Amino acid sequence: MIDLHTHSLLSDGLLLPSELARRAEEKGYRVIGITDHVDASNMEFIISGLLKACKDINKNWKIKVIPGVELTHMPIESIKAAVKFVRSKGVKLVLVHGETLNEPVIPGTNRAALLSGADILTHPGLISLEDAKLAAGKGVCLEISARQGHCLTNGHVAKVSRAAGAKLVINSDSHSPGDLITNGLANKILLGAGLDKKDAAASLKNSENLACRLLDIKRLM
Repeated sequence: MIDLHTHSLLSDGLLLPSELARRAEEKGYRVIGITDHVDASNMEFIISGLLKACKDINKNWKIKVIPGVELTHMPIESIKAAVKFVRSKGVKLVLVHGETLNEPVIPGTNRAALLSGADILTHPGLISLEDAKLAAGKGVCLEISARQGHCLTNGHVAKVSRAAGAKLVINSDSHSPGDLITNGLANKILLGAGLDKKDAAASLKNSENLACRLLDIKRLM
């Protein structure tokens, strides 16, 4: 399993980065992205601690941890500059919290995220075909979510992404140990969203390809 959207207690998760990584490794994960919620108030604090933890984990354990952030509920005018800033601080994986039906996300966040240089637009809600085509053109992955509430529009996201040619990934959006999903469950969620077996497999492969690019390796061992 490769999961590129999880949260530690540096934001609103329950576990330290090391414990989260250990739990994931025990569950058979090869790669995990720790992508804590940030805005202008806490970027530097979270990035500093997360980079240290990821460096220590990657030096000593088989599982690979990618330091990331999820830009969350930010003014849309600030998203592009925030992406540039966190990358300048050494963050590898940048997510933007999309327009889920489960929260009052500012309309226009999806489009701002797609134009910002982010890697993944998470739980993009009722994303338009136009924005899905923009995602395809920009190489931004759209997320199928395993998280309660955010998963309400998985079927729509899958359908629109397929029509637009946008890449999909599936993530747990884990906040606690029980949120971590297996590869088997991830595949079932993708099929449940309306993808066929070929497209479900392609979504899992998209996560692997993105992880390899961010880790600067040709393939995972």
